[in-house]
Amino acid sequence: MGACCSTQFKYKGRRYEKEGSDEKEDEGHHRDHNINNDDNSANVTRIGHAGAIVRLQGSSSLTSMYTRKGKKGINQDAMIVWENFTGEKNVFFCGVFDGHGPSGHKVARHVCDALPLKLSTMHQPRPSAKKEGDKDSSHKHWEASLIRTFQELDEDLSMEDSLDSYCSGTTAVTIVKQDQHLIISNLGDSRAILGTRDNKNQIIPVQLTVDLKPSLPSESERIQKNGGRVFAMEEEPNVPRVWMPDQDCPGLAMSRAFGDFCLKDHGLISTPQVSYRRLTPKDEFVVLATDGVWDVLSNNEVVQIVASVKRPSIAAKVLVYYAVQAWRTKYPGSKVDDCAVVCLFLKKRPPVSGTLSDISQQTASHVNEVDPKGKKTEEGETVINCDIVVDPKALEEVNRVNGNTIKHRSRLGSLSRDKITTDFGGQTQS
Repeated sequence: MGACCSTQFKYKGRRYEKEGSDEKEDEGHHRDHNINNDDNSANVTRIGHAGAIVRLQGSSSLTSMYTRKGKKGINQDAMIVWENFTGEKNVFFCGVFDGHGPSGHKVARHVCDALPLKLSTMHQPRPSAKKEGDKDSSHKHWEASLIRTFQELDEDLSMEDSLDSYCSGTTAVTIVKQDQHLIISNLGDSRAILGTRDNKNQIIPVQLTVDLKPSLPSESERIQKNGGRVFAMEEEPNVPRVWMPDQDCPGLAMSRAFGDFCLKDHGLISTPQVSYRRLTPKDEFVVLATDGVWDVLSNNEVVQIVASVKRPSIAAKVLVYYAVQAWRTKYPGSKVDDCAVVCLFLKKRPPVSGTLSDISQQTASHVNEVDPKGKKTEEGETVINCDIVVDPKALEEVNRVNGNTIKHRSRLGSLSRDKITTDFGGQTQS
């Protein structure tokens, strides 16, 4: 909901002008909260269950969040942060959601609002879980609550009269931080990574989730066992998609999601992958982002950019800014995808030593070290690297502009198969 944050900027040696009025689209997703359409950095909060602070956009001392509409239509990404989650001080819930299909933006916003509320009311805090011997018990308790919440919310979604989720859905990647415990849940191809320090005190990424796509053998096997089809189109041979048994739709690029009930009997599931990590003093921040970021920036590039930002409060905005420029550079003939980012900082940063220019130059030296063979995750997916230079003048301009910113407080079965074909017209969902 705002224009590009500087009127002119450099990226990879090229100078760009500020976009026209078409950039002032609905970047945020809670349009009913009186958000200033020209200021996506304004703080918009409300009180949630058990007195939690629900942050819809903006920043706090430990969080930064930002979303920007791409060039494919309405922004289908959503994001949210709950502070003092379940009524406990310093417990955080963070999530990003990437909608797809004709009503994907509505589904994403609905899940974004409903998921943390349902989880907060379902998960009862356990005082004994903080004891040393109860760590595993606490993790399992959270895991059970998350899986049950995801599945019940998907069932609720199928009966929601105001939403048509038969051929529309959303991904979800969320984290709950409680003391030194980090519980991660993932549904679809959004992603969470951790920025941590290695033995040489260099910032490095740790990928916390696996992109759940039909390219994974275990996911493809489940889908095909249930009658769904998995294949890639000729024009994009490296992107396997999920299709109905007897129709070439909807062409879903993920293997798990909320909604998409046309595929729920054919292997698509709403059960999240839940994992646990115990945080250490070397861990600095967590980044959650939709695939509009990960399609053009590698894990390493993301942590380097976030770590190089002088003001953590605008880290999400700067990251989205670089993702958009990477789209234009790497895929000049493609439409920029929607981007949504939430950054959770695990400790307050000390004053930045050295100039922003010094930090940016150090960042650039790390970002440009590209492994020609690429790096693979445990699931065999290649982490895409792209040549990106963190421009110090651009970062300084983002800081300057933000410093002047004024702060502010389908029902299942409702569509026939004929309508499915008509709605999609042979198009795919990503």
